[in-house]
Amino acid sequence: MKIAVIGTGYVGLVTGTCLAETGNDVICVDINEQKVQKMQNGEVPIYEPGLDLLFHRNIKQGRLTFTTVLADAIKDAQIIFMALPTPPGGDGAADLSYILGAAKDISKLITEYKIIVNKSTVPVGTADKVKAVFAENTTVEVDVVSNPEFLREGVAVDDFMKPDRVVLGTKSERAKKLMTELYGPYVRQGNPILFMDERSSELTKYAANSFLATKITFMNEIANLCELVGADVDAVRKGIGSDERIGKRFLFPGVGYGGSCFPKDVQALVRSSDDYAYDFQILKSVMEVNERQKTILVDKVLKYFKNDIKGKHFALWGLAFKPETDDIREAPALYIIDALLANGATVTVFDPEAMSNVRNTIGDKVNYAKNQYEALENADALLIATEWSVFRNPDFDKIEVALKNKVVFDGRNLYDLQKMIDLGYYYNSIGRKLID
Repeated sequence: MKIAVIGTGYVGLVTGTCLAETGNDVICVDINEQKVQKMQNGEVPIYEPGLDLLFHRNIKQGRLTFTTVLADAIKDAQIIFMALPTPPGGDGAADLSYILGAAKDISKLITEYKIIVNKSTVPVGTADKVKAVFAENTTVEVDVVSNPEFLREGVAVDDFMKPDRVVLGTKSERAKKLMTELYGPYVRQGNPILFMDERSSELTKYAANSFLATKITFMNEIANLCELVGADVDAVRKGIGSDERIGKRFLFPGVGYGGSCFPKDVQALVRSSDDYAYDFQILKSVMEVNERQKTILVDKVLKYFKNDIKGKHFALWGLAFKPETDDIREAPALYIIDALLANGATVTVFDPEAMSNVRNTIGDKVNYAKNQYEALENADALLIATEWSVFRNPDFDKIEVALKNKVVFDGRNLYDLQKMIDLGYYYNSIGRKLID
């Protein structure tokens, strides 16, 4: 099929590349001329494992191209994907200006039937708004399909190529047929294509992300309670995770969730609920607890240093909101940095992939190390905010030599408690026994 993808952000680029991988001719369009030129020259603008290989293969074979001209992208396309940002406005509601603006532009250019697929995360009722834009600007027939993405950063290529399910919101039999044909190669192992109405599809995305955010937050609350009552959150996690009704995933405590999805989507669902006079109390609590959890490591630091860290220097391992990505949107590490700096401390940071993004965001507010051990030099303590594999089995001899004190605040519970006891560290983690 001939496909157009509007927007080459994280979702758009993965979608376009993976659709090209199964033989579709895909044109991706973006208004950023410099970005498009770089992609035309073979430069992948984001870090995502496995994407680079597919990206270059499909460019080389002529199935994946890029342009800044919307008319060129959609002229021959049978299906047009909109993968555009929906950032939160001042009131927390999703900003639909990019979606509705693109719909208006497309509506003035098309001359024959198209399927318009909304890949962005949007509030309930957005498909109706998009339909209204087309009805106002053209008499050409279109079908608007809601097709939320369920991509996890770090494994997004696998998630697209082998999805748990494909959710499609449409009542059109014509659209159902073409979308089934498009997604057929990705569900050969029998995972379902779930057709539903547009509003149910739109809410499914918000419900999924909000549930996972709630699960993470619940475990963080349990971890905090474990510290007070003398329980071990790892034991509790295994105890409840073995229950098939609960499952083992998303039960690891830490310093809160971040990224481009969970914070924005939870907030948007709460705001959307307000529009219908529904008070979504549990999600309001999730947001409140998560904000507090992001700086819980700094609370531990302040307690250890008796509320005085002015002039202290700290090493911070991990900047991305999760491992295997360079995404720092709403990353707990940024909140940790701000809190340390606000208390008069200095910070040296290291992350395998996210350093340039942080430098572009906060500049020289922190020092940037070339590797994880350089970050430790003359630091009063080490803080860990992201569970990159490279941090899981470090050289503790190098750590001991570089750090002023053998003090570690671990926001991801990377190390065995007994090992830290044997090595003689002060080790403060999340929901586990304090080693001092």
